[in-house]
Amino acid sequence: MDAEKSIEGLIQKAYDSLKASDSTGAQLALKEALKIDFKHPEVVFALKCLFWWEERIGKMPGAPYDQGGFILSQWRNFYSFLDRIGGPGDFDSCLYAVKHFVFSSALGFFEDLLGAGENRHDPGLLLEVGRCYKGVGCYEDALKYLEQAARFKREDGETLSELADVNALLEETRAAKALFREAFFVDPQGIELRNMDSELILRLAGRVRELGYSGLELLEWIPVYASIFGVFSVKREMKLAELGRLKQSVFTLENELRGGQEGNSLLVPRLVNRYLWLIDHYENVHEDPALVEETMLKIKLVCPAVYERYRN
Repeated sequence: MDAEKSIEGLIQKAYDSLKASDSTGAQLALKEALKIDFKHPEVVFALKCLFWWEERIGKMPGAPYDQGGFILSQWRNFYSFLDRIGGPGDFDSCLYAVKHFVFSSALGFFEDLLGAGENRHDPGLLLEVGRCYKGVGCYEDALKYLEQAARFKREDGETLSELADVNALLEETRAAKALFREAFFVDPQGIELRNMDSELILRLAGRVRELGYSGLELLEWIPVYASIFGVFSVKREMKLAELGRLKQSVFTLENELRGGQEGNSLLVPRLVNRYLWLIDHYENVHEDPALVEETMLKIKLVCPAVYERYRN
């Protein structure tokens, strides 16, 4: 059989079509493959993915920004869909092609809006363009736009995590560690782990997940264990105003915890992370060791397990 008309050839043709933003060509190739083997698992899986996206894209709103945003918003739902159908198994090539198709489709809408005017200073648009470039594997372009977005959104967990992720993908490990540490401090709940691609953060999340954490709790515990495991090892000196806000945040969280408010499962790791930031600051500026010991004892009271791990 002609290589291009074999199952493998037709699958590759479909994936090449998707990467070229030709979903119709991809569908035709996959349907041809189905005629050869209507139970072929990768063909069936790829068609399910393609049909799922075509159905969503057919429901897009009218304005370009809304269209691009809608496509990206569906990426998380797509993973839920994959969970329902049993996950991708060994079909990484399919997911890569689908991802390229999805993010390049969204990028087309966002790029039309960039132009040369004031939109180039819109942090939300810059973030989306950067995410799209990362999604299609153009990491240098992604870095450029995400750095611009971060200048406007210095305390936005989503933006900082995307910038950290692309730095990790470019093997700028020190910058990635510093930025991830910052992102998980300012807004862990604003970080979407399924948007992350770098091994640095995915392995860390996997290790913390193995400890029994998931969902919202996982996001709060990641920076705590990143400190214990030595992953978030690149730290910066805090400004005086930042130190004041950190101490106020600690005071507020301590009161909330003592008050027995709902959500203690999130308050504990959030407070412990702030204690760890305080310890880092005290050690960095060579404060009285008694302050470090006092903060360690607070960790012991709030979470003895973390205290023991940190000490050891």
